Amino acid sequence: MREFSLPALYEVPADGNLTDLIRRNAAQHPAVPVIARKNAGGEWQDVTATEFLAEVRATAKGLIASGVQPGDRVALMSPTRYEWTLFDFAIWSAGAVAVPVYETSSAEQVEWILGDSGAVACIVESGTHEASVASVHDRLPQLKHVWRIDSGAVEQLVATGTDISDTVVDERGATAVADSPATIVYTSGTTGRPKGCVLSHRAFFAECGNVVERLAPLFRTGESSVLLFLPLAHVFGRLVEVASVMAPIKLGHVSDIKHLTDELAAFRPTMILGVPRVFEKVYNSARAKAQADGKGKIFDKAADTAIAYSRALDSAAGPSVGLKFKHKVFDRLVYSKLRAVLGGRATHAISGGAPLGERLGHFYRGIGFTVLEGYGLTESCAATAFNPWDRTKIGTVGQPLPGSTVRIADDGEVLLHGEHLFTGYWNNEAATADAVSDGWFHTGDLGTVDEDGYLSITGRKKEIIVTAGGKNVAPAVIEDRIRADALIAECMVVGDGKPFIAALVTLDEEFLPRWAEQHGKAGRTVAELAADPELLAAVQHAVDEGNAAVSKAESVRKFRILPTQFTEVTGHVTPSLKLKRNVVMKDFAAEIEELYQH
Repeated sequence: MREFSLPALYEVPADGNLTDLIRRNAAQHPAVPVIARKNAGGEWQDVTATEFLAEVRATAKGLIASGVQPGDRVALMSPTRYEWTLFDFAIWSAGAVAVPVYETSSAEQVEWILGDSGAVACIVESGTHEASVASVHDRLPQLKHVWRIDSGAVEQLVATGTDISDTVVDERGATAVADSPATIVYTSGTTGRPKGCVLSHRAFFAECGNVVERLAPLFRTGESSVLLFLPLAHVFGRLVEVASVMAPIKLGHVSDIKHLTDELAAFRPTMILGVPRVFEKVYNSARAKAQADGKGKIFDKAADTAIAYSRALDSAAGPSVGLKFKHKVFDRLVYSKLRAVLGGRATHAISGGAPLGERLGHFYRGIGFTVLEGYGLTESCAATAFNPWDRTKIGTVGQPLPGSTVRIADDGEVLLHGEHLFTGYWNNEAATADAVSDGWFHTGDLGTVDEDGYLSITGRKKEIIVTAGGKNVAPAVIEDRIRADALIAECMVVGDGKPFIAALVTLDEEFLPRWAEQHGKAGRTVAELAADPELLAAVQHAVDEGNAAVSKAESVRKFRILPTQFTEVTGHVTPSLKLKRNVVMKDFAAEIEELYQH
């Protein structure tokens, strides 16, 4: 099948904007908690729809009194926290456009985003962020204000805006219509400078309205809740934020994921939005703990049973009586404890950013926690495809967003059409023309669509490796499978113009010490272990698992363990954790050459 579409389930208001949502919530659900925030004692405290509207208005008054005009760009540089959502809606209520900046951005990146967008103000969280902006402020002539959250930015703005009336705020908020820009999200590109994707209020309405309608059982007002720990500078985080307000359901924020399991246990969300690495780590940590407690074999049997049970759900006959019995036993012994780690109430998760993998997808559904995989880009305002709650097809990224169309071009590229798409790249008509043709956005991803309209992503056009033998290899499939092993942090396949496929591998900083302790090698560094036969055998096992997913010509013949990590700080990944392949190729050119010298 070459093209598939679904009818829209939500009609975008012709002249509305996102501030309509918070006024509607206050009118229709005044006492319903729409947000929970941490109080001074670290406990979750509900914020009702009425209270949230009042806080947004009070903050917007301060922005208006400070000179922020309709259409002005206001930057936000902060980790995920309550104030991020407060400022997002306050900026829109002032008629302005929000410009997110990753909290990890360098001063050079801050200068580019604030300068390119022409931001007149910037809200930062901390002194570190403030110093970063200050270091480039003299090169940003349009930047008039910098407010700092942990120095009382909200209180300062509320005090500044005391003379502005609610009517003025509502009038100012109404200056934006559906096709007005809501935000400019700069893509954390793997090459070149980030491009600013202009996303309109219409795009968010089309995206979030159809997501909420298609997943209605997961968005029950007064019952459902979601804990947001994704960065709000990323479009996936904004999808969670706006969809939660649109439903509305209770939204909580977590800025530090080091203690995520504790936060999940305290907040007890009914739904989780995450990326595959989160679900991989939950699985790997649980398995490692079971092994440390001498219960590794029980865990592995429970995992195999969960996967078999999930696979059987897709068959006409369903699970056998014997499989149902084993599943029930393991539910009491293992699965219920795993669900408790995820807060105990969540039945579903939505996962994006990278493939989860079929095995892990079946594992989670088998334990009673269904991960609905989706796919999207900044240019598609997050999810352009996702699995429906009632007809999940594990191993795919689901059907198109209702109201949109997915088309597969003759060369296999995935093309998109719909109201949820961006309106173009800010100040970059040439890039827009390259990406959009006859109303179709060219994603750069390769994929297929099955007879039921479920999309599968098979790789990136620009990342195709052509070996010396002429074999075209899409690295994503084998990399994702290898990276699913608990021991592996990152894997990058190489081999362009070479006689065979090889890989660079980094090891997981959390799991490696556990592995070393279990194998009598505690305290040894990655450099010391890199040539250890047992470690090499363990990595080879991960590689063999990856090779099982591809043909012999596409399989990894050799690998090299690197004594480092691919991080944003080292410049090897983007803030959204995409590999900068060209940078890795350059920095580890010698190591790559060594793979082909023997």
